[in-house]
Amino acid sequence: MTYPLNPKQLQFFLTAPAPCPYLPDREETKLFTYLAKSDGRELNDMLTSIGFRRAQNISYRPACASCNACKSCRIVTADYQPSRSQKRITRKNQNLIRSVKPAIADEEHYALISKYLCARHISGGMEGMDEDDFAELIEETSVATELVDYRNEQDELIASALIDQLSDGASMVYSFFNPEFAGRSLGKFMIIDHINRAKSSKQPYLYLGFWVQKSQKMNYKDQFTPLQILQGNNWETLGDQHYEED
Repeated sequence: MTYPLNPKQLQFFLTAPAPCPYLPDREETKLFTYLAKSDGRELNDMLTSIGFRRAQNISYRPACASCNACKSCRIVTADYQPSRSQKRITRKNQNLIRSVKPAIADEEHYALISKYLCARHISGGMEGMDEDDFAELIEETSVATELVDYRNEQDELIASALIDQLSDGASMVYSFFNPEFAGRSLGKFMIIDHINRAKSSKQPYLYLGFWVQKSQKMNYKDQFTPLQILQGNNWETLGDQHYEED
């Protein structure tokens, strides 16, 4: 795969150190650059392939001085085989109706993410998100982005995922769901569903952001196999010793 730009042509910035959201007693620093509207999609493709992640019109990755626990990760979709627990999750949610729509914020989605943040991330970085913040999260993009919604048989929106379409797959930017339906394991279901979407479209990868083995918030991703992590400049399959079957 070739790209019109080289990372060395971009201007990068470092954030100030801040408390790490994943591991206790550590600080995080991020390296970031801006995605221009004129070539945002090509830049996003290139930067994602070398471990960056998009947030609005910024692409970033960890650049911590004394820690490298955060690893960019992706699923090899053609080789994915669901575990027993993942098959159960699929059966639990087989009555949900999926729809794909443009990345446009509305009151229904804002109400859903507000419930989600209050239940799951009350002390996180997105605490206190208002409607303008939410609109920026969804709509401030210079790449090919979509909202994938899941409704139950009562036509109630219970889950949604913000997805970037890349040249070699899809990237799950952010997903949220109604915590009242926690028994459905909707977060994991959306990953399973997007692996299957990528498979059916013959897309080789589903990008899941960062994997942090010792973080309870992030280590669920190694339940999806085969998982590749970026080690230096190479994507390597995570060893079987990291996987835990239900």
